Amino acid sequence: MDLIEARYLIETPMDPAKIAAIIAGEQSSGTFVRVAGETDELRERCAARVLSVTELDAATEPSLQSAYLQAKGIGGPYRRAEVRVGFPTGNIGRNLATLASTVSGNLYDLGEITGLKLLDVKLPASYRDLYDRPVAGTSGTRSRMKVEGRPFFGTIIKPNVGLRTDDIADLVEQLCEAGVDFIKDDEVCANPASAPLADRIPAVMERVRKYRDRTGRDVMIAFNITDETDAMRRHADLIEDEGGSCAMVSMNWVGLSAMQTLRASTPLVLHGHRNGFGALSRHPLLGMAFPAYQTLYRLTGVDHMHVHGMGGKFCDDDAEVTESARLCGQPLCAGETDDIVLPVFSSGQWAGTVPATFDAVGSADFMFLAGGGILAHPSGPAAGVRSLQDAWEACATGQSLDAQAKTSPALAEALAFYGNKA
Repeated sequence: MDLIEARYLIETPMDPAKIAAIIAGEQSSGTFVRVAGETDELRERCAARVLSVTELDAATEPSLQSAYLQAKGIGGPYRRAEVRVGFPTGNIGRNLATLASTVSGNLYDLGEITGLKLLDVKLPASYRDLYDRPVAGTSGTRSRMKVEGRPFFGTIIKPNVGLRTDDIADLVEQLCEAGVDFIKDDEVCANPASAPLADRIPAVMERVRKYRDRTGRDVMIAFNITDETDAMRRHADLIEDEGGSCAMVSMNWVGLSAMQTLRASTPLVLHGHRNGFGALSRHPLLGMAFPAYQTLYRLTGVDHMHVHGMGGKFCDDDAEVTESARLCGQPLCAGETDDIVLPVFSSGQWAGTVPATFDAVGSADFMFLAGGGILAHPSGPAAGVRSLQDAWEACATGQSLDAQAKTSPALAEALAFYGNKA
């Protein structure tokens, strides 16, 4: 029997093995009592299996409150354990929303627990094959953009909101001339009154096409089309009609099903932004960790996925960012060759964080987005891009940034300017 394996961190004042059995029952064929029709044959075919329970150190105080435990007068110590549960694929079929409901669902609401976090989800290859692959991923993005042997260097339209359509088109033209590979909208700028997509997409792509025709170099623009599903499909069609190649979506706010529908309806590269992920991940004993999260969203066929940045402005430590990036660069199932998504580093990035990013990924297969790290460079955006390129050259040749800066004025300025703000 093919099983989807979910791994959890749980906290409970009860026996963790009992809680593991409750998890398996609640999320498959059982409930709190055996019901009519729940035959032995049905249980054998459909019941989830507890694969392992590994107890960890207990806590003296609960991570979360439970009215159920309070009503029963059950207190600590609060035992913690890693639990692995296998769910039969036949219970789910090709249904991503139900997969998410199965491995998460009501588990967060169980009265017996004072903490539960979904750590990881592992899929059998036969089940992964039911879902879409990326249309581009890392290798396809390289071939479309003709960028080889180095990372993709990109930026974000700033100010985040308020610019009018012509202002954005002018900025995109300036950034193309500055040498960026990739430009994206901010996550809070999708279809504002000041620059509606119906006007913005044609205006921006007119400048990009002219630049492309003149130089032979393509710049990928990720228009933020986050919206209800039909609107996203219309805007994706407009991007394609105007010669664009990429759409950005705030994955958490449109959801798994909308991402699947969009993937099925467009050949565009889908740039997945994970804003809001902290609501799922920041508490150590509640929500969902990135290994599980990326598995679910990669089944939608997304091509790029944000992982935050090394030494950046958000809450993740560098070890978390490193793990996230490396997971994106690995197939969901062993032996896959068309299943890699491009990790996207952003948040407070500049030339000084390029070496740590290279060390985290272990190769050039990443996208490096610098908003202020390009646009606020003392000598302008072109120098900001050059500082990133020269920082990469230092990594590729094994030099320190200080050594490289001796022959790179743009990098030297970046180290002096941004380094003082770190």
